[in-house]
Amino acid sequence: MSPIVSIIMGSTSDLPVMEKACKFLDDMHIPFEVNALSAHRTPDAVEQFAKGASARGIKVIIAGAGMAAALPGVIAASTTLPVIGVPIKGMLDGLDAMLSIIQMPPGIPVATVGVNGAMNAAILATEMIALADADTAGRLAQYKATLGQKIEKANRDLAEVKYEYKVN
Repeated sequence: MSPIVSIIMGSTSDLPVMEKACKFLDDMHIPFEVNALSAHRTPDAVEQFAKGASARGIKVIIAGAGMAAALPGVIAASTTLPVIGVPIKGMLDGLDAMLSIIQMPPGIPVATVGVNGAMNAAILATEMIALADADTAGRLAQYKATLGQKIEKANRDLAEVKYEYKVN
């Protein structure tokens, strides 16, 4: 089995956030790899990874980073693959990371999810892969169908909560 999604994080301290992407891809039966690379501490390794990712069969890259959050943009600068940036909450509640990721120059796009939104990054990667893979599209459709069921159950549970002036 060869990976088709690569999950990259600036350091292993980002794993508690990025593992949500790992779990979702695992549930969707999408082969993936996970590595730590730093745009600032290992710039040559980041460039080598990005330039070689397509040849290794990678289809989508999910890159999580905090603070200066240069990693997704540096990767995007060296590949034609779609890159999804995950701003990691650190200083300034992740606003600094989010702004670093979304402020890319023309020609170097990085799709960006919300702060600590690794699961949404994995869902977006799955949607991209599902465009050319009917099995993945089916699993994704099943997952999305369960989202409404969760809200319906939440409303049934809320109906059981009693307050003197609650009317529903």
